[in-house]
Amino acid sequence: MSAYYFLRVKKAYASAVIKDLQKMDAVEVMEAEDANIPEWQKEQVRTRLKELKKHPEKAVSWAIAQKKLKQLAK
Repeated sequence: MSAYYFLRVKKAYASAVIKDLQKMDAVEVMEAEDANIPEWQKEQVRTRLKELKKHPEKAVSWAIAQKKLKQLAK
């Protein structure tokens, strides 16, 4: 299984957990520039964030989004 997440570590203990996971070879820490996010994708996110600020009522919770994704995957 390979998944990518971008994290902002806010607490020292969380950093320690990540280091432990690295030692167990469970995660690989990559520098942000190694992520290679295409510019078109960054622009798409910026556009969606602007729309969300204009129309916050269109937002859905993560729980609802997950449920919809699971239904689509069937």
